[in-house]
Amino acid sequence: MKRVLVTGGAGFIGSYICERLLDEGHEVLCLDNFFTGSRRNIHHLMDHLNFELIRHDITQPILLEVDQIYHFACPASPVYYQYNPVKTIKTNVMGTIHMLGLAKRVKARIMLASTSEVYGNPLQHPQTESYWGNVNPIGLRSCYDEGKRVAETLMMDYHRQNGVDIKIVRIFNTYGPRMAVNDGRVVSNFIVQALKGEDLTIYGDGSQTRAFCYIDDLLEGIFRMMAVENFTGPVNLGNPAEFTIRELAEKVIELTGSRSRIKHLPLPADDPTQRRPDIALAREKLGWEPKIPLEEGLKHTILYFERVLSKGDPA
Repeated sequence: MKRVLVTGGAGFIGSYICERLLDEGHEVLCLDNFFTGSRRNIHHLMDHLNFELIRHDITQPILLEVDQIYHFACPASPVYYQYNPVKTIKTNVMGTIHMLGLAKRVKARIMLASTSEVYGNPLQHPQTESYWGNVNPIGLRSCYDEGKRVAETLMMDYHRQNGVDIKIVRIFNTYGPRMAVNDGRVVSNFIVQALKGEDLTIYGDGSQTRAFCYIDDLLEGIFRMMAVENFTGPVNLGNPAEFTIRELAEKVIELTGSRSRIKHLPLPADDPTQRRPDIALAREKLGWEPKIPLEEGLKHTILYFERVLSKGDPA
């Protein structure tokens, strides 16, 4: 039995991590400031004897005794991370420093939830972990992109200088139940718009590509990474099946049976034109690859949003 801290534990991915750790018999400290996290995501865990919720913002230090840290606290949608860009980069930089300081003090293994956004608008396709990226350091997205790049730097420097036991996962577009209705990411946007009979909003001509990984597949990669020895990462965790945004929109309309139409709006600044992970390293080091195809994952996600919307809950 380990005592495990999950920052961003009430978030989309963090809540699943808390749930699985409890199922495995561990004690879980869920830390969240509820900027994007939701109590709904962890409501079913609140009465568990091994679960403790701490309302805290990781831009401020905190002293705890733990064996492992899953550092997943940070808004991951442009709608949220651009709402307060200074706070976003503080979360990535100061928050990561505080978590690494904690890990150093108590000798805990720490995992950073990094992102495919560290590759920016990539000139290499698909993206391997050795690719250094093509990021605009002064763009509207840089609070998140550069924030995560600095967080990776901090992880590696604490590891090299102080011997902190680290893990870095670069997460590509992930979707599934517990995404917020107003999340702002493309899968949730399309599903909610289709279920409401609204136009599906595509930015640009829809030819830009993404690779969509279902939450269950991602979790398996995360837990394999945390358990493996002698491998810090970074490692790509994502689904190498690549789809255009227009293909995604058409698939959502088909699966929801919606009469929605597609509406085009101007492409935002620095929006990547292509995004697909090379997962050869994850296959080699973790024996991991995603199993759930897009259509199956979308069906589960659509059912979730149908339930949420039927309750009139804004999530």
